[in-house]
Formats: sequence, structure tokens, C-alpha cells
Amino acid sequence: MTFDAIGIAGTGLTVHRKWLDALSDNIANINTATPTEGAAFQERYVAVQNSPDSPGVYVAGIELGDPEGRMVYEPDHPLADEEGYVRYPDIDLGDQMSQLILAQRGYEANAAVVDRAKTTYEAALQIGRS
Repeated sequence: MTFDAIGIAGTGLTVHRKWLDALSDNIANINTATPTEGAAFQERYVAVQNSPDSPGVYVAGIELGDPEGRMVYEPDHPLADEEGYVRYPDIDLGDQMSQLILAQRGYEANAAVVDRAKTTYEAALQIGRS
């Protein structure tokens, strides 16, 4: 039972770490401009599924957001087209920060489960030695 808890929480740690990685990529590229003929930076989403072979979850893949982004009029920008527009990703910083808090708290919760399961296992070993 203790090993199952550690294994399940371990899968949660992996998923939340990948989610944190995706969110950090999104936030880092929120102001990345591209020419209008190119695609904007695409927001990363982590796809998660239940593990069919064992308890827990796994990252099924990284899905990408809309390559269209949003057009912004910045005629002085070096990447601006003839009409003065550049393309930016359509990423909401407030949404990303909210998700960042959720991902961080999920990671911390799974880490706490691993720590408590480890403490329980150590206590059981100590009882066995007595």
C-alpha cells in the first residue's frame, strides 16, 4: 500500500513538473513577436491520461495552441509588415499565472504524499526491528 502511494504520487510529480515546464515556456514567450507571414508562438498544453497498466497518470503529449496568435499594430517594430503589423501569441498572462499556482500546489501536494509515505514506511521498518 505504501509503495502504491509513492508510485502514484511520483506519477503526479512528473505530470505537474511537465505542466510547470509548459507554463514557463508560455510565460517566457508571451511577448515573442513574429512576422505576419509566420506562425505565432503556440501555447503549450499538457495532455494527461490515466495509466492503463498501473495506478497513476502519465503525460500523453504536449498539445499546441492557435498558431494564428493576435495581430498588433507596431509600425516601428523591425518585424512589422508593410501595413505595420506583427504577430504575437494569444496567451493570457493572468490565466498562465493562475495555472502556475495550481501546478505548483499540485506538485507540492504530491511531494508531501511521497514524504508522508516514506515516513510511514520508515516507522513500519522501525516497528519490525523492535
